[in-house]
Amino acid sequence: MNQSDNAPSISRSQQDAPVEPEEPVVAKETPLPWKQIAPLVAMRLAEPVNFALIMPFLYRMIEDFGVAETPKDISYYASMLFMSFSISQTLTVMYWGRLSDRIGRRPVLIAGLIGTLAVSILFGVCKTFPMAILVRMAAGVFAGNAAVMKSAMAEIADDTNRSRMMALLPLTWNFGSMVGSGMGGIFSNPATQFPGLFGNSKLFTYFPYLLPCLMGSTIAAFGLITGLLNFKETLIKPTQPALEETVGSTEATPLLAQSAATSAAPAKQNSIKSLLTPLVVRVMVTNAFMCLAYTMCDQLYPIFAATDPRDGGLGLDPRSIGLSLGVEGIVVVYIQLVVYPRLERKFGVLYCYRRGLSFAIPYLVSMPFLSMIALHLQTQAGTSATSMLIEKVVMWVILMSIMVTRITSNVMAFTSASLMITNMAPTRSDIGFMNGAQLLAMSVVRIIAPIVSGSLWSWSIKHSFPFPFNSHLVWMLSAILIATVLKLSYRIPESVNKFAADQTKPITSVEETDN
Repeated sequence: MNQSDNAPSISRSQQDAPVEPEEPVVAKETPLPWKQIAPLVAMRLAEPVNFALIMPFLYRMIEDFGVAETPKDISYYASMLFMSFSISQTLTVMYWGRLSDRIGRRPVLIAGLIGTLAVSILFGVCKTFPMAILVRMAAGVFAGNAAVMKSAMAEIADDTNRSRMMALLPLTWNFGSMVGSGMGGIFSNPATQFPGLFGNSKLFTYFPYLLPCLMGSTIAAFGLITGLLNFKETLIKPTQPALEETVGSTEATPLLAQSAATSAAPAKQNSIKSLLTPLVVRVMVTNAFMCLAYTMCDQLYPIFAATDPRDGGLGLDPRSIGLSLGVEGIVVVYIQLVVYPRLERKFGVLYCYRRGLSFAIPYLVSMPFLSMIALHLQTQAGTSATSMLIEKVVMWVILMSIMVTRITSNVMAFTSASLMITNMAPTRSDIGFMNGAQLLAMSVVRIIAPIVSGSLWSWSIKHSFPFPFNSHLVWMLSAILIATVLKLSYRIPESVNKFAADQTKPITSVEETDN
């Protein structure tokens, strides 16, 4: 008798009965490993603080150098300072990322912090424009930690908490930018701003911008000490005993032991050619154009804010510029830690990327119109104090609303860009290269962005052209760029929402993901 004859019979009604779909299992989020995250965040804080603290006083510093023939030329020299940083960062960022893939994340991060600490102090004692250029170039050399930290964060995360953990890095950047902007605006030129404390200080009278730079270097020193004492290496290196145990295992060897031995050795790094697939290049190019638009206006803002309202600016002093850049940081914590992770888990990275881009367009279009209110305040000086106060409050309310929209857009777009690139790494051993390549692409456009925005701003306010070729020109061009990137983002497949390194078939080509 065949075994099939003994099998229980199944009626046709049972065969045709619909099978109820199983409910998807929602994985519980893994608790965040704060023992590793906390020192990583402390180390990350140094770079945004020291990058942002120069923004409020940069206009006055270049004015003190005496290199600009007229105030309308200051934006051109400011763009050269920004560009010098980006050039050296571009030339070295890939080296740092690949080096961290070989020797580990920790030594590379420590080296970057030592360099950041030193160049921060040096910038505070700059008395000539050429010296400032050289110091900014040195700062760019040690600015490769961003890509390395993304790799480290990805390595200690899993699929359930990756978006929340990766969101901590841009959160730290935005919080550090807020702190740095406040430092630069409040503590620059302390002999004048705080004569009771620093009026007799020859050091701070001769070096009016040294105090905020010293404060920035202190934060870098804190990150350095924290990293040395508490941060553990996240890159798992192959060990000979683990490899031998795997090769010599038998059927009697426990399966979990074999798995642990195998996982101790990371996968071999893929070649650069195999990593830079058409899809990866497409995403990186899209992100680069996004970065170009944001950088043009982010680095123009402190110049725009300090420029006389008659020339299309806001006429703010360094303290007010620092305040405007710092207040937006209050909402960053909520957006980064609460809003973004929830949206990403529910809708995916790509959805958040597109929403961030869509928020940027109204902010870019509306920003230059604030100059009209600032000009009215300037021309109405001496009139009713109450009416002037009301107009000033209105201007600041509108400015803060625009800045909150700006930071919301910035957080969603840049966090999503980082997650997309990390998700596309085929193995964990390639995460460092992928993040380094993305940072390289963004560093290239950061070379172009300041010189384009600075030159166009200087040109547009020197001539009496009609809208949109007046002081609105740079802002309108950036809005058009963002709209173009938003359209291109709809050509990116939904597969970028998944972490490829933990999947059986990683994202390797456009054809695999588009079909």
